[in-house]
Amino acid sequence: MHASDPTFPLYPILSFLAIAVSFIPFPWHFRARNIGTCSYMLSTGLWSLVEFINSIVWADNVNNVAPFWCDISAQVIIGASVGLTTSTLAISRQLYSISAMNGASKSPKEKQRDMIINSLIAFGIPLLVMLLHFIVQPRRFDIFEEIGCQPATFNTVAAYVLYFMWPVVIGLCSFVYSVLTLQNFYYRRIEFAKVTSNGSGMSPERYIRLMLLVCVDMICNTPIGVFSILVAARAALLPFSTLSQTVNFTHVELVPSSVWKADRLSRAVTEINHWVPVFCSFVFFVFFGFAEEAKKNYRRWYESIKNIFTFGRSRTEADLPPKPKYVSNIHLAEYSY
Repeated sequence: MHASDPTFPLYPILSFLAIAVSFIPFPWHFRARNIGTCSYMLSTGLWSLVEFINSIVWADNVNNVAPFWCDISAQVIIGASVGLTTSTLAISRQLYSISAMNGASKSPKEKQRDMIINSLIAFGIPLLVMLLHFIVQPRRFDIFEEIGCQPATFNTVAAYVLYFMWPVVIGLCSFVYSVLTLQNFYYRRIEFAKVTSNGSGMSPERYIRLMLLVCVDMICNTPIGVFSILVAARAALLPFSTLSQTVNFTHVELVPSSVWKADRLSRAVTEINHWVPVFCSFVFFVFFGFAEEAKKNYRRWYESIKNIFTFGRSRTEADLPPKPKYVSNIHLAEYSY
């Protein structure tokens, strides 16, 4: 394989590592029922997995070699790109809820209600956007050389309302929650340690890490969403009524790298979105992969693996009969291992 990208295979290597670092902290966040962080890891991990496979299969071609895979991966890209922002919204909402409690713990019913609302935000909105995208989908999918399968979107006003606007709107909602959270933190900073230790199930260190994650996500993903809208809006908007005349779900647009790289701004949007899941995966791992909770789980995994090998070796030695001090050459074979 001779890829047209001179940096190949840098991206596949980093995206593969992004898959690993996305799912390493997942088990203990899942056990703690952290909806926002679990959704964040699923979004970055699945998106990185899709981009990893796509970047290898279509490193040097635009052949439609895996149409069923492209059907799936295009939908994953839609859901995961929105899922990053909705998971951040769920996290910022949780942080605001904790900061506004004044040290009072929530009842089990209130906690269950919060989990349901956060689940609807983190998982329900991405599913809704995936369904809405079908309304403005003019063809089956696109294939970009070096990038792989991408969702196709009809450039009409309806596309901006039903699809493009979601990361920006959700990012602004997260911004509002974050500002209110910081305000609560400032006015109640003396009670902050009590709030995070009593009834919230969250240490002050973990609270701050989540706040930093939300801030980084808003600084990066919301401007990217605005930039993508501005670049897409440069093209002539087509009347929505013409969609029924142009839609063809059997058609696949094949885009060589020389074409999508010809326009500087379009190339920037394509490559930025290509790197978003990798960047977000590593950012999450930097904040949570080296925390004390993570180190405890690493030690637990290490001890479990060590016990497996130690137990196996000890059992093998214990089950063997003792070697006699003096045996003939004929009987040595019975005790060899």
